[in-house]
Amino acid sequence: MNPTIRQATRQDGPVIAQFNALMAQETEHRSLDHRALRHGVEAVLADSSKGIYYVAEVEGHVVGQLLLTYEWSDWRSGVFWWIQSVFVREEYRGKGIFKAMYRHVQSLARKDPEVCGLRLYVDGGNERARKTYERLGMNKTSYELYEVDFVLDERERRR
Repeated sequence: MNPTIRQATRQDGPVIAQFNALMAQETEHRSLDHRALRHGVEAVLADSSKGIYYVAEVEGHVVGQLLLTYEWSDWRSGVFWWIQSVFVREEYRGKGIFKAMYRHVQSLARKDPEVCGLRLYVDGGNERARKTYERLGMNKTSYELYEVDFVLDERERRR
């Protein structure tokens, strides 16, 4: 399968929001607030300083997506591109869709002298995704992720 990879446009907003909702349900068993989700997707599509979505199309239909965000590394004096919001429609998984998106982004990153690397995080239980990333040459790091989620905390307080 040879998908077309392109930067998402505002017209892709509804499908991106749908994919994000499906991903949250599938990976974290979490139902997202659709209004906040739509607003968040639209904010990225309107302002590339927040990130850039890329989509994969097959026969004119969007079948996959990923989001790039940015992290300045003072240690490397460069920018890491973070790959986030990865989703491929179930019927297209295992057919090279993510690989094509990843290779596209990797090629763009290698051409940009300010980019020092690519990073992503993955749910510890998502063995299929972990194996995919490793097959593509990504290495597991020793870092663990910690967070304080102000939005989730606020929702819990309201209950």
